[in-house]
Amino acid sequence: MKASKWRDLSDEELTQKARELGEEIFTLRFQLSMGVAKNPSRLGQARRNLARVYTVLRERKG
Repeated sequence: MKASKWRDLSDEELTQKARELGEEIFTLRFQLSMGVAKNPSRLGQARRNLARVYTVLRERKG
């Protein structure tokens, strides 16, 4: 998702998305260590999306 779409979400929605992405990253890392990950590139996408969420939240507080 583009950063402009993240900016359209409310703070509550962004914090919820951050929580979901954190859980997804944990799960993907576990799957990669076990060797059962279906889409290993999804980990990078999730990490970038989490960084975007944190960036948008930081912009709003700044």
